Amino acid sequence: MSGFFNSSIGRKYAMALSAFFLMIFIVQHFAINILSVFSPDAFNEISHFMGTNPLVQFGLQPILLFGVVFHFVMGFILEIRNRNARAVKYAQYNGAANSTWMSRNMIWSGGFILIFLVIHFIDFWFPEINTKFIQGDMSGLLADGEGYRYYEELTHKFAPLWRVALYCVGFIFLSLHLLHGFSSAFQSVGANNKYTRGLKGFGKAYAIIIPLGFIFIALFHHFNH
Repeated sequence: MSGFFNSSIGRKYAMALSAFFLMIFIVQHFAINILSVFSPDAFNEISHFMGTNPLVQFGLQPILLFGVVFHFVMGFILEIRNRNARAVKYAQYNGAANSTWMSRNMIWSGGFILIFLVIHFIDFWFPEINTKFIQGDMSGLLADGEGYRYYEELTHKFAPLWRVALYCVGFIFLSLHLLHGFSSAFQSVGANNKYTRGLKGFGKAYAIIIPLGFIFIALFHHFNH
């Protein structure tokens, strides 16, 4: 196993698998959050289920956190190794002529997304952990016991314009990152066949529609707070 991760192909394969895992999570996360626009009650109910279900909290959540950390650490390792490997080649030809701007700057978009994730955790995940496991309140209810707090917390966070702007910029960087990352992940696992064009089209749609959907959610709650 250590030999697998020490090889260039092994690292790229592991990176691709972690990318697929996180892309599935992003869709699931979007599906829950878009409910806050159309049905606050449904959003509260499913958020309460996800926030109190032991399998989600003690099984899937640690796996998700590991996946996030693994993806970013592996991404930075691959980028550093690739840059070192290209150092000599760039002296012989123009690297920009053989790759897209996004492929050459994945480390920067990834770095900004990492900063954005830390802010997102501070905004939502850390208060949730504090409420449930430090204060010992697993109910998910408002202070007065009338209804769940999830929708109220969401709308409260998106009231300040600066936070909405930050989230919008973060999702733009996510879109740019996905535009290259989606096709790169499929290429790393050898998915170059007659379905390649369709996969690339789906990847572009995913990379644009999902981040735009998150931007819409943030703007909707800001203007309807």
